[in-house]
Amino acid sequence: MVLDEVWRGLDGVDALSGPHGGPLRRTVKLIVDPLVIRPMQHPACAATVLDADGVTLLTALVHARADVLRDCAAWFTVLKQVRRALRITEGNAQDLYFQRCFELATVHGAPEGDRGRATAEATLREIHESTGGRTTAALKSHVTEQQRATELNVLLDLAWRRRPLAGYGPRDRSAELTELLDACTFARDGDPADAGPLLDDLIRDHVGTHRGIALWNPQPAHGADDLGLTAHPVPVCPSLGATASTANLALPLDRTIYERVFTVLQGSIDRVDLPEIPDLVTTEISRSCSPWGLLDESLRVAAATGCELALGLSPMGNSAAGGTALGASGTRTESVAVERGRLDPLGSSQPASAADGMGSGVNASAGNRAGGYVVGKADMKSRGDGSRAHEVVNGRWRREGYVLQARRYAVHAADGSSGPLAVVAEDLRRPWRPYLRRLWVRLHGRDVRDLPVYEAGELWDLLDGVARSVILDHRTRVRQALTAEPVAVPEARAS
Repeated sequence: MVLDEVWRGLDGVDALSGPHGGPLRRTVKLIVDPLVIRPMQHPACAATVLDADGVTLLTALVHARADVLRDCAAWFTVLKQVRRALRITEGNAQDLYFQRCFELATVHGAPEGDRGRATAEATLREIHESTGGRTTAALKSHVTEQQRATELNVLLDLAWRRRPLAGYGPRDRSAELTELLDACTFARDGDPADAGPLLDDLIRDHVGTHRGIALWNPQPAHGADDLGLTAHPVPVCPSLGATASTANLALPLDRTIYERVFTVLQGSIDRVDLPEIPDLVTTEISRSCSPWGLLDESLRVAAATGCELALGLSPMGNSAAGGTALGASGTRTESVAVERGRLDPLGSSQPASAADGMGSGVNASAGNRAGGYVVGKADMKSRGDGSRAHEVVNGRWRREGYVLQARRYAVHAADGSSGPLAVVAEDLRRPWRPYLRRLWVRLHGRDVRDLPVYEAGELWDLLDGVARSVILDHRTRVRQALTAEPVAVPEARAS
């Protein structure tokens, strides 16, 4: 609401605004957040609800770039005009041009006459000629040509029937994967833990492949449907497909071949580095019929390790309002941490008043730093987070303001309630689902680009980065929900 109000006070930014005068969603995502406000550099502007200092700082940052934003809007108008003149239809104009327009505004100021149109044309040609023929239109033409589509469907059916099937359990190697997770966190903090050999051993033993094969079989728990990777009891053979929409994509293991390649093309800045369209499609057919929908073993191990991390996530404590979480023994346990109508944020059985600090009650004598506060190994086990890696991510997540709001809403709201916070609270009860969906997308992109993960530090950066991304996404959703309509959240009381 603060940003919306400040934005409406600007003039000359209509091209970046919605019909009611506020900034477009893509304006916020592509321009305002990363290039103007920069929440990582200005934490006071990052909260869901801003205090007085945050409001003042956000207002000052936007007004300081007001001239650049006006010039950016002017460049976007010119680029759209030249785009129509050149009869370019490929891609979403806002996704492709918003940040380039901000760059042009910063370097050149406002577009001026013929020179501005010439610069706009050169920019458009640079953007669209860098595809090397790897366009969504070329993809559609390739998969819809009748004879070729028949051949591709035969290849797809053959690859699916040749899948390696075995009776692996989804948690057969959870102890080693958890050990790798913890070794990665200690290595990142400078401890002499040697995570490299652990990762090498898991790759050599094909642990990622084994867990991926287990997802093809129906499982009483931790199956592909439980993890949020498919809407079916077990994954089904993907179809070839011929349409896709980024706003309505299927779950990762349910996506068509067209959708999988489409998302790769849409997310690539320089498509020349990608294989040709025919190679992309045939390789994707093989990939879609492989464990985890990935070809590289190191990425399958990364998926299995991320799955182990995800199953231990409990941002609302060891599960709010009757949810479940992963205990230290590796099995889910029902939470009984509701006390006097309040939930213990850390999921323990202590009174709510002792848990209100969100970072208190940990063993400072252990001397291990994680996520900005001190963590002891004994505390991790006693508090049910299961491992140091889970403690790091859960500790960061539980300090989020929107998690506190969602937790109170989940405890106090009646059964069957709905609303923006109810949706977020439901998502937080099963956090492994959004986490694994986002992890799969990143691993799939790396697999297409032949970017394996062989360093333990790189693995942790990847897994931790996905967690941060999910947290930021939830924060944005709550901010948008609170902006759209007021939501009544039970007020917390001091004990």
